[in-house]
Amino acid sequence: MTELGPRDTGQVRRRRVFYIPGFDPLQTRRYRQFYRQEGPRQAAISGYALEVGAKPAGLAHGWSVTAQIDGEEVRAEVEVLAWADIISGSMRRTIAATYGQMLRTAFIYVASGALFRLGRLRKGPTLAALYPVVMLSLQAVLAALAGWAVGRGLVALLPGPFGIALGLPAGLALGWAVLRLFQRADRRFLAYYLMHDYAFSAGHWGAYPPQLDARMAEFGARIRAALEGEVDEVLVVGHSSGAILGVTILADLLRAGLPGRGAVLSFLTLGQVVPMVSFLPEAKRLRADLAYLSAQDEVTWVDVTAPGDGCAFALCDPVAVTGVAPAGKRWPLVMSCAFTRTFSPERWRKMRFRWFRLHFQYMCAFDRPGDYDYFRITAGPLTLGARYRGRAPSKSRIERPLSGHRSLA
Repeated sequence: MTELGPRDTGQVRRRRVFYIPGFDPLQTRRYRQFYRQEGPRQAAISGYALEVGAKPAGLAHGWSVTAQIDGEEVRAEVEVLAWADIISGSMRRTIAATYGQMLRTAFIYVASGALFRLGRLRKGPTLAALYPVVMLSLQAVLAALAGWAVGRGLVALLPGPFGIALGLPAGLALGWAVLRLFQRADRRFLAYYLMHDYAFSAGHWGAYPPQLDARMAEFGARIRAALEGEVDEVLVVGHSSGAILGVTILADLLRAGLPGRGAVLSFLTLGQVVPMVSFLPEAKRLRADLAYLSAQDEVTWVDVTAPGDGCAFALCDPVAVTGVAPAGKRWPLVMSCAFTRTFSPERWRKMRFRWFRLHFQYMCAFDRPGDYDYFRITAGPLTLGARYRGRAPSKSRIERPLSGHRSLA
């Protein structure tokens, strides 16, 4: 008699988790800190045990987890598939180069028609995309006014050629100093950071940069090696723009063929921003990967967002809204972890305007967790497919195809 495996039972004792961060230069620190702080907190709220351990041998960035959930002991290894070096390299821009990025990125989204279509999809992330343009423009105006005021004052105090000779460079120097001050204070404003983010996504009109393409191939090789190992489930988690990378990495793996007796493959996307790229004209490969992955039965794909997350395309089916849903579409299962229900009223009042922090809430503890619990998913005794088997998608999901560009690679 053939022994039943995790594909049949949905049971997990050992799991490998691959976490793909979004556009974040702090990838190697932020997420382990989240897990170490929020995991035990969620366990205390929900009544199970979870312990975060040291980084396992062979992992560049990651940690181990031991959990006792629903009477079962589970061990997991979490690895962060970091691409922070690529991000940091793209952010090393002068002030003038950043303003050049702003003009080019705005032109790409406007000329392609993507900006207007994204606005019809969800206002929140579209406004978030406009924020760095508005903020950087405002900073430039304030710098120009400060420089003009000083230059004009010197010319008034010192009439004649000497006043002009002194006032012009003094005004330019002050204007530049104001811009430098804003750049150094960007941890508060996030204008430069977000501008670099959108510019990176749009830099090739939606196509993957060669450096990122090569890194995704390396990530795929690590995931394949885990699928061939002694684990029950390999769970790939893509957050924000990391969900975009995950779609292509898994589509390539499935095209190449999975190991015959390997682990169950699962895909969880959190706070995804797929339309920001899939709506661009040269995102042909991404659109092809979305269409392909959505019809495969060798993977379970669950997409979790929340309307309270203004930086994500909440409840937007990334395949359907891109207009590439095939006839046999199975995935993703679109569901909400609505913050208004999963936070206590007191905590929601404190958190509701912390937009950037809410974009990372998916990896944190909830006061009133419903059927979404990040730590049960990553360290619990059920595969992703078994956990959500029979679960209906959110009734308020958006599936209307709005992309003006639907050609495939």
